[in-house]
Amino acid sequence: MVHRPQGVKAKRLLLIGGGKAQSFGSYELRKLAGAAVRFLKPRSIRALSFVAPPLPPGAADAVKAVVEGAMVGDFDSDVYKTDRKDQRLDELTVVAGGNGGGAQQELEQALEAGRIIGESQNFTRGLINEPSNRLTPTVLGDRARQMAEEVGLQCEVYGPEKLHELKMGAFLSVARGSDEPPRLIVLRYEPEGAADQPVIGLVGKGITFDTGGISIKPSEGMEKMKYDMAGGANMLGAMRAIALLKPKVKVVAVVCATENMPSGKAQKPGDIQIAMSGKAIEVINTDAEGRLVLADGLHYARQRGATCLIDAATLTGAVVVALGHVNVGIFANDDAMYRQFAQAEQRAGEKMWRMPLDAEYFEQIRSHIADIMNTGGRWGGAVTAAMFLKEFVDKTPWIHLDIAGTAWIDDNKPWIAKGPSGVTVRTIIEFIRDVAAKGRVGDGLGGA
Repeated sequence: MVHRPQGVKAKRLLLIGGGKAQSFGSYELRKLAGAAVRFLKPRSIRALSFVAPPLPPGAADAVKAVVEGAMVGDFDSDVYKTDRKDQRLDELTVVAGGNGGGAQQELEQALEAGRIIGESQNFTRGLINEPSNRLTPTVLGDRARQMAEEVGLQCEVYGPEKLHELKMGAFLSVARGSDEPPRLIVLRYEPEGAADQPVIGLVGKGITFDTGGISIKPSEGMEKMKYDMAGGANMLGAMRAIALLKPKVKVVAVVCATENMPSGKAQKPGDIQIAMSGKAIEVINTDAEGRLVLADGLHYARQRGATCLIDAATLTGAVVVALGHVNVGIFANDDAMYRQFAQAEQRAGEKMWRMPLDAEYFEQIRSHIADIMNTGGRWGGAVTAAMFLKEFVDKTPWIHLDIAGTAWIDDNKPWIAKGPSGVTVRTIIEFIRDVAAKGRVGDGLGGA
């Protein structure tokens, strides 16, 4: 921080290192904007102007990256502290290149898009941050309905009676152990002028607390299992942004919300459950519950008209072993859809790594008493979990995002606070906007 810099109208000038010029891009720029905000907030500075460096392909991308990064940096998770200080940023001005009215309009549109996406990512983070006694499945449904009313989405929230009517045996099997009733949350975005197809289906795991059930988890670190609904929160945040950005493509989101608790009513290892699709599942471990709720959620999204599917879930500890806390594990059954999604990921500035779906992995979840088992043993656990989900998408183009290692940040970073990250929200939004612009799912190069 330079005070009273010569030749500058500002009283203070903050200089931030961006690393090597040849590797500098929107990913680094978002971090810089977040770091600036987090450096200035505790110093009671409520307004700043950020000079956006030029980025390929243009200044609009730089503006959008700055706004997104700044808004993410402005979020803090200490909402229940009684002595919490209000250190929110009041005003952000982005100084960027561009000449003429057309360029100015483009920059303003980029700023507005960045604001909507940043706010929606923070909306997601706010949901994930809530403790399970304050964010039950019922409350999550209420929050989804309230958000839908605010931004103009269609919303349906169903209870246990509807789940029984739909024969969602896999979802209901997880909910059995809890006194809190489950909720099936369905949001629909159907803009005027959108084609009948494609219909993008977003499916999120909404386990508002995960004890592991009868296969109970160790007590150490269990308090973080409030974030086991991060996948569902991501889909709600993405839908909020889509409703405000208004791309011309139909989207349906399905969030399966429940607790996974041990009780006299809870399912047990060895039980057989019949999913909505009719497949028989042998439950080997009740802590592999996320794939059970997603199985019914994916099948239901297809019933509601989805022609391609994206699911997000804090699904496996195995993906953390494989990729640590840096990359989201991404699985895809369609190469063309994956390539389009990977391009969206690059624009969004999020890190993901594609994992395999070779047929040999299915042998690990083949059951001798039912169709499939809900776990495949220790080895390749993230892959066998994805192989389980693949059984419920049939031939529908599908992407699975395992965010178990990236949905929660254990330590404060210069550009983002400790707590929920909201990772994948930006990529999903970018993908949907790209599908709307091109009128198709896939990069047009073919391949499955």
